[in-house]
Amino acid sequence: MISDKKIVEGCIAGKRKAFNMLYKKYSAVMLAVCLRYCKSYEEAEDVLQEGFIKVFNNIGKFRMDGSFEGWIRRIMVNTAINNYHANLKYYYQENVDEMEESKDLGTIRNEDVKYNGRLPKEKLMSLIQSLPDGYRMVFNMFAIEGYSHKEIADILEISVNTSKSQLWKARRTLKKQIKELEKKYNY
Repeated sequence: MISDKKIVEGCIAGKRKAFNMLYKKYSAVMLAVCLRYCKSYEEAEDVLQEGFIKVFNNIGKFRMDGSFEGWIRRIMVNTAINNYHANLKYYYQENVDEMEESKDLGTIRNEDVKYNGRLPKEKLMSLIQSLPDGYRMVFNMFAIEGYSHKEIADILEISVNTSKSQLWKARRTLKKQIKELEKKYNY
């Protein structure tokens, strides 16, 4: 297997084979990232393609001092967020104080990505994709990518309270749906 360094060097040199190797090596993993942010498989494929165009156009900027996969992932996440902004017709803000009080509102990264493990990954992915846009974006950015509410608010152009509210609602929705599936299919 050819190292990432060799692939990057080949891409910088403009070698078509290197671009192809890069795409083959990372496209499946990055499609999974895009699927978490998009409503449909087709939308995720479009984001993936746009993201790889950005990767190819900016490969010379990768400094080889960090994770190449992490660098690509960041580009894919940013491309998905840009896609969300481009397709956003409107959003509403809701004050977190209007929600019912809940201890679930605190830091939940570990809790969000852990579940009993019996639910197939495809089902979990489908549940995340079925979340309303705002819930899905905030959930992915906070629970999976590790952004803070302040960072999410800045990127999505919403208030910090809206970010917290969207996360709380996403968690509540996912927990309910997971419980229903576990009960229905005895996971």
